[in-house]
Amino acid sequence: MFDIGASELLVIVIVAILVIGPKDMPRALRTAGRWIGKLRRMSNHFRAGIDEVVRQAEIEEMEEKWAARNKEIMAKYPDGAQPEGGGPENLLPNEMEPLSAAGEVPDADAAAEAAIRRAAPVKAPEHSNEPPLPLDPPGSGKDS
Repeated sequence: MFDIGASELLVIVIVAILVIGPKDMPRALRTAGRWIGKLRRMSNHFRAGIDEVVRQAEIEEMEEKWAARNKEIMAKYPDGAQPEGGGPENLLPNEMEPLSAAGEVPDADAAAEAAIRRAAPVKAPEHSNEPPLPLDPPGSGKDS
């Protein structure tokens, strides 16, 4: 910190012994240590305050950037119907069409079976030679 060399420190110690005296030297060193400790604590407190001010300024700057970006997005897509970036229309999820009500279908069980078959996963071409798996587990009672 002060860049004191060994010879300079030796001169300071000799002058301190001559001026203060060897009898009062421990008390003088304790007092000097307390003052140095207070100075370090004050320095650390000051440095922490400066760091906090810098951090708060950075947070405010980021909030301003986010608010500007949000305003830009809201101006570009006011209704929120389009995805950010304006992706192609074919990537947007299709609207689901309602199925006919149970009262309109002549056979609700047949319609349910057809829906299950449509929802069943399609096998990859390399597995097409395997026999299809039954929809009902063995022993369920439907085959009897």
